[in-house]
Amino acid sequence: MSITLLNNISSLVAENAVSNTQTKLQSTLQQLSTGLKINSGADDPAGLSIAAGLGASISALTQSSQNASDGIGFLQTADGALSQVNTILNQAVTIATEASTGGLTTAQSTALDTEFQSILTEINNIGSTTNYNGTAVFSATANTTFTSDGTSAGATTTSTSVGALSSTTLALNADVLTSATKAQTALTDITAAIDTVSATRGTIGASINQLTSTSNVETTQVQNLTSAQNNVQNADIASVTSNLTQYNILEQTGFAAIQQSQSAEQNVLKLLQ
Repeated sequence: MSITLLNNISSLVAENAVSNTQTKLQSTLQQLSTGLKINSGADDPAGLSIAAGLGASISALTQSSQNASDGIGFLQTADGALSQVNTILNQAVTIATEASTGGLTTAQSTALDTEFQSILTEINNIGSTTNYNGTAVFSATANTTFTSDGTSAGATTTSTSVGALSSTTLALNADVLTSATKAQTALTDITAAIDTVSATRGTIGASINQLTSTSNVETTQVQNLTSAQNNVQNADIASVTSNLTQYNILEQTGFAAIQQSQSAEQNVLKLLQ
């Protein structure tokens, strides 16, 4: 082997090795400090893209689950109000049935009609004052709930028509109990109104079940996608810690090698003495 002075090849090799080791050591320290194995696009371009896509889907699904919960709350509010309407309509049935029989005095018929009209007023109040988050529950505009996984193919809109609620929409506004004949007509109308309210509650119930199922599916998807995202971008702390020990040792041995190569170069001077 020839002896030269101009280039210390062994020192250059050792210095390059130490530089590479320090780069890996810095990356390892960054992974430990952030808990992520992908901290920049240079770490893993494909992995970064996958993690970002999963993150977008997770965000969309998380908000969609909240949208579904809000939709359920809206519909449950409507159903609770209609349950109260059912209760007071059953009271109206009793009153109308009583007013339909003969032998009542005018004063008695008037009293029954007054009570019936107060029931109609209460229905109007429920229809006009029931709201959810500042939005009127009973209106001609259908309630819509949008859910998505962040893609156009995964978007769904659930629309439920609750409709307006009043004595007019239930076809009761013209009814009175001032005579037996009119009371019998009112009784028929009240029964039909009960059927209408019950049908609406059935539609609402079906939508609640649909949104509940949607929310459950989205929650499961969020869990699965979060797990997948963790696998892509989260650092394996045990492995990273092991790498840290390895790179620390390599850095120390690298510096020792540089020192040794420089010492070996100094030995050439002895040939000139």
